[in-house]
Amino acid sequence: MRAEPGDARDIDGCSRAADLAGFPGRAMRRLGRPGALALMVGMMMANPSCGGSSDSGEGISQARHTNRLIHEKSPYLLQHAHNPVDWYPWGEEALRKAREEDKPIFLSIGYSTCHWCHVMEHESFENEEIAAFLNEHFVPIKVDREERPDLDNLYMTAVQAITGRGGWPMSVFLTPQLEPFFGGTYFPPDDRWGRPGFMSILTRIDSAWRTDRTSLLSSAERVTDFVREQATGASTGRPDAMPTEKVLEQGYESLRQRFDETLGGFGEAPKFPTPHNLTFLLRYAKRTGSAEALRMVTRTLDAMAAGGIHDHLGGGFHRYSTDAEWLAPHFEKMLYDQAGLARAYTDAYLTTGDKLYARVTRDILDYVLAYLTDPAGGFYSAEDADSEGEEGTFYVWTPEQIREVLGEDIAERFSRDFDVTAGGNWEGKSILHRAAWGEPLLGELEDARRSLLEARDARPRPHRDEKIIVAWNGYMIEAFARAGRALREPRYIEAARRAADFIEKDLWRDGRLLRYHYAGAAEALGYLDDYAYLGRGLLGLYEATFDTRYLERAAHVAGEIHRLFARPEGGYTFSGNDGEKLLAEVVETYDGAFPSGNSAACVLMLRLGHLTANPEVKGRAETALKAFAGTLTRSPAAHVEMLSAFDFALGPVTEVIVAGSAGDPAVGELLQAIGERYLPNSVTAFHPAEDAGSIQALIPYLETQPALAGSATAYVCQNYACQLPVHERSALVKLLEP
Repeated sequence: MRAEPGDARDIDGCSRAADLAGFPGRAMRRLGRPGALALMVGMMMANPSCGGSSDSGEGISQARHTNRLIHEKSPYLLQHAHNPVDWYPWGEEALRKAREEDKPIFLSIGYSTCHWCHVMEHESFENEEIAAFLNEHFVPIKVDREERPDLDNLYMTAVQAITGRGGWPMSVFLTPQLEPFFGGTYFPPDDRWGRPGFMSILTRIDSAWRTDRTSLLSSAERVTDFVREQATGASTGRPDAMPTEKVLEQGYESLRQRFDETLGGFGEAPKFPTPHNLTFLLRYAKRTGSAEALRMVTRTLDAMAAGGIHDHLGGGFHRYSTDAEWLAPHFEKMLYDQAGLARAYTDAYLTTGDKLYARVTRDILDYVLAYLTDPAGGFYSAEDADSEGEEGTFYVWTPEQIREVLGEDIAERFSRDFDVTAGGNWEGKSILHRAAWGEPLLGELEDARRSLLEARDARPRPHRDEKIIVAWNGYMIEAFARAGRALREPRYIEAARRAADFIEKDLWRDGRLLRYHYAGAAEALGYLDDYAYLGRGLLGLYEATFDTRYLERAAHVAGEIHRLFARPEGGYTFSGNDGEKLLAEVVETYDGAFPSGNSAACVLMLRLGHLTANPEVKGRAETALKAFAGTLTRSPAAHVEMLSAFDFALGPVTEVIVAGSAGDPAVGELLQAIGERYLPNSVTAFHPAEDAGSIQALIPYLETQPALAGSATAYVCQNYACQLPVHERSALVKLLEP
């Protein structure tokens, strides 16, 4: 089963609409369907299935063209630089052309490793007839969602309001004043499956623009009003009222009701890893002692580790499973999924002590080091689902291919263990998976795995998007630092350090953090999630290394978040106050495939505020949680990372301070006793016996918590009160887990 067109059920697509509890239906009732819009939406919604073939290629031109995208840096835009479509990048030139020529804008948003973006390009944007019509009657603009997530957030809201679904490629039609009046995701080139083709949509919109513009403008006004309300309406709480602890139970119950008892995960196919669901449930289990919450986590992690969504040869996880069994993935690999899953498996290991989870954590991180790490230290964004023109070709096997590499006897054993059969389990070939995630491969089977990986690496590899996106790198830095600390693995901490130092060196310009780095150049101002996740990564790196400069950087980033993104009523805008002014100011709270910048900022501010005993920093997070209290209470399962922040805010929070000489083995023992335990509501500081001035400037209370009698000393504090200091590891463990 292949991924659906438009990745339309992606966490940030149709599933988002479902999570928002009736959002599309409410939008339709609010917007109505006047005039020309009613006809087009009615046609599109006649068969809402996203299914279909990707094999059509009739009318495709083999000629080469060059458009304005050739001058861009984005890999996605460069992929379209030789389309016959006269693409413009988003900018004043294109917007002025639309105004001066009184033409509607066709806005196409996607990203470089999006399978159905490639399909629509091949079928429609390389089609000479379609391109000629589009060029004559519209101003076509192409946007990389990973470069401009502000535009993606804004116009995705419009598409979901109009159609009830979302995904990529996202196709939106705008007035010259940038107001959306129609949109969708993937469109086939011609009419199919009861749905209008792209050419039909273009001709009908052009006709309506010329003959029934009043209806289109009326639709645009209604959609725009709704988008503005949704974009800026996340603040629904009282400024003096925090949510109650009951919201944690509501979040847990929402997940429990959707939990697949047999196969793990949440909901029906397609299934997404959604690792922040799992990390929230681990927190909930820690707070309440819920064995059921923990079982939901372990059942899901076990099933994913055994399934085809897990790359059993090269490591890491694919984007999502197209079936309920975790067997047949959408084969794309995203950096942020690796970060979130490494975090979830690490926390599960710390919670349960099960070394299988440590193995999976290593498997994920070793994949990132081998395939997604730039020589300069940053982490690349993604690997495509497609190679050799087909999705999944790189990853699947036949029995004959296995025998060719391994020989008859070992091939039979390996094929039996990983379900490689003559009939295959996916389009005549086999996706490697195991009946259960259990003991590691040993001896000949482990040698076989390595041989197959070597053989697979000789195949044409999927396209790799080598953008180094700050937000995703911050998430990955945090995962590497946390895992390195938990697993006693210095090379993971070193990977986190190199990535953080790369960002510090190459992604700050004139005091402003940039969004991403690609092909030797940094482009675009950073957004809230870039700052928030970088801050989290730096804070995690401090707790893994106790290098004061990372704490200094984290504090600086937190200050910049408040300066650039803070709202008077609490919480943060997605774009900085120095960024481009769009149709609406976006306030993002939804924790989708990548948790929101507001959730990440709350986590950062709470942890940093407690660690440095800074009530102002901590208070910024509490103000945000009050501002979003209504949203959090109404839709807790759509905001699980913010629930985790709220869990931290509820406390009690434990501050652990270790004092002594940096090279003292006794200090190392105390720090390791902390790092190898699951203590989600804790922060850790190190008070060195030598050169303590810089850390005391950041954490003033350390001055009163020195190493006693020249010996390694640990202090455990809660609610502004500290236990008696201890020197032995066993005594510290008793304080941490009474």
